[in-house]
Amino acid sequence: MLYPSSFNVSTPTDREILVTRDFNAPRRLVYDAFTKPELVTICEIDLKVGGAYRYLWRKPGETDMGMGGIFREIVAPERVVATEKFDESWYPGGALNTTVFVEQGGITTTSITILYESKEARDTARRSGMEQGMAAGYNRLAELLSTMQKQMQATGASSTEARDFV
Repeated sequence: MLYPSSFNVSTPTDREILVTRDFNAPRRLVYDAFTKPELVTICEIDLKVGGAYRYLWRKPGETDMGMGGIFREIVAPERVVATEKFDESWYPGGALNTTVFVEQGGITTTSITILYESKEARDTARRSGMEQGMAAGYNRLAELLSTMQKQMQATGASSTEARDFV
């Protein structure tokens, strides 16, 4: 798997995993790609505080992987905080995800801090292959953002109109 140089996974505390990745796209576009269900294959999002979300990943020949949670904080297009619980979790308990979008010079850095209930849960998640899965998902997201930007340029839409484009 190809990991871009901006993709990084670290463990800042005993209970956290921090995943960062740069995307060559404006923050509004990256935020929309994270929060608009029509941009994800199988996804339900009720984007409001107290609203629920659900993702389902399918791969031929493999068991589906589903997860969901509740939005606790939304500051568009800067920050989203939500709980996380997998249908068939490989780590004990749930987690709290804080996703932050920072744009500088047309590059958006996305940072997801995942706070687990225990060090054991964090370590189990880290050993699960999550890094490869997130890297693959982020690579697909980078391709989607590139396609969206090309379509926006062709139609004359600006990055501030990204939320209306999709």
